[in-house]
Amino acid sequence: MRIGVLLLPADPWPQSVARARHLEALGYAHLWTYDHLSWRRYRDLPWHASIPWLTGLAAATSRVRLGTMVTSPNFRHPATLAKDAMTLDHICGGRLTLGVGAGGTGFDATVLGGPAPTPRERSERFTEFVEVLDGLLREPAYNHRGTYYTVDEARMIPGCVQRPRLPLAVAAAGPKALSLAARIGDAWITYGDPNATDQSAAATEAAVRNQAAILDERCAALGRDPASLDRYFLVGSTEERPLASVDAFEDFVGRYERLGFTDVVFHDPRPGDPVLTEDPEIVDAIAERLL
Repeated sequence: MRIGVLLLPADPWPQSVARARHLEALGYAHLWTYDHLSWRRYRDLPWHASIPWLTGLAAATSRVRLGTMVTSPNFRHPATLAKDAMTLDHICGGRLTLGVGAGGTGFDATVLGGPAPTPRERSERFTEFVEVLDGLLREPAYNHRGTYYTVDEARMIPGCVQRPRLPLAVAAAGPKALSLAARIGDAWITYGDPNATDQSAAATEAAVRNQAAILDERCAALGRDPASLDRYFLVGSTEERPLASVDAFEDFVGRYERLGFTDVVFHDPRPGDPVLTEDPEIVDAIAERLL
């Protein structure tokens, strides 16, 4: 089981660099950030753009993998995102994983002036978004004309460092997105059922087990080995608080490893944040025992 940390791009730059270097030195496998223009309770607080922020961390680190968890079509066009990601893959020496999701209904959904998409539109747009990203990142020249995107003679030279392209980690909870992850993704991201009223540990595990079964079925229908996808669980959206102690975290990791997950990612605690309230020292303690 690999363990990673999600950092909010909300701190002064020297502080972010120092934290990333410390987490890398502790032995964490990957570092992630959200890709938003503004986000929830940080709406009117400092919040940096994810791609330049990750580019700076790429230059400040040497081993740890980096990624978005997740970028979405809400304000991204696949042609410009693919070019940025390809370039970042070179800067970090092939350490980038691009996490992608359908996009929420918050600030980012309407920031460019259009109406918020319906659930069906979000699903259809996401499928096309990932298909176009896949093509762009694989091919030196690419064309596409679809419902949501047009790409006319895009060039993607010299291509990604990682071949045939950098990994795409698809965030998926429902059957359609899980089918997309099985068809195109190199990895699957989940945090449980986003629509569940029961967010207990048992209910979340049951939801994730059901999602994994659907993913396995979709892979089998495609003739794909389900084990060829890495599986990421993002901690922090349910009632369970595995960062309460090292013992609690070790138990949590063991349970999700038995569910077939290859990776667990948790949010870095933030003093003063009303939600990410765990003791920051837990991060070092987890590394000391488990890494």
